[in-house]
Amino acid sequence: MKHIRVASAQYDIGFFHHWSDYQSKLEGWVSHAVAGGAQLLVFPEYGSMELASVFGPDVYRDMTQQFIHLQTLWADVQALHLSLAREHGIMLLGASFPRQLDDGSYRNRAVLYGPDGVLGYQDKLIMTRFENEHWQIRASDRIGVIATDIGPVGINICYDSEFPLLARHQVEAGANLILVPSCTDTEAGFYRVRIGSQARALENQCYVIQSPTIGQAEWSEAVDINTGRASIYAPVDYGFPADGILAESSGDKPGWVFADLDLAAIAEVRKNGQVFNYRDWPQQYNKK
Repeated sequence: MKHIRVASAQYDIGFFHHWSDYQSKLEGWVSHAVAGGAQLLVFPEYGSMELASVFGPDVYRDMTQQFIHLQTLWADVQALHLSLAREHGIMLLGASFPRQLDDGSYRNRAVLYGPDGVLGYQDKLIMTRFENEHWQIRASDRIGVIATDIGPVGINICYDSEFPLLARHQVEAGANLILVPSCTDTEAGFYRVRIGSQARALENQCYVIQSPTIGQAEWSEAVDINTGRASIYAPVDYGFPADGILAESSGDKPGWVFADLDLAAIAEVRKNGQVFNYRDWPQQYNKK
């Protein structure tokens, strides 16, 4: 598959009284994206934290209890995403989830679903101060790409996008597309991820999709303030927008941003572009 229509979610944090409320919300979001022709949907980092609301104030006002109780919904979350991917014949990056491992520690996990099942996942590799100092979420030491019908896909979860060697590892493993689910509470945080994502698209001559959480959820200690704009980035070269932005949100309302990606264009720009960022990457190591 050389052409694919993608959709990046600018996702608002909701409040639910029942699991069915969340299910209806996700079904509506996916149906909207599919109606727009999307074949790959990207949801943000920590969008799943809205599920803590179903357990009531004694849980959603306590970070430790949120993490513990969310684990009871993990199987349902996976089943719902798998069902939607199968029903619509799409790939779907679910909102990242604080997944507890057998040793009791947590990882910030983003799972990619397809029509035939779970395609793979990536745990966050470099943790922010908040995750380290308040949430006690540990960094993963496993980085890779996920095999799909459109070729290998990489995932940089929010802060990971600000570290160039992570995406470079994935691109050298064959990824022409990097997915960046994000959750930032300030404009500065959003722009750090945006600038990092655009830099990764420029230096690797690849596509990058950024999906953020937005809006306020005063009930939640975890995701109370959310600032971001959904965007889809491309190489800055022949055949692409001069600013490297294929599509971006024009406002602060929840919704999808769509773009059509020509994956064959990546090989072409790396071969015949104005510049050869991807090819010339190793040269920087020879400069003293």
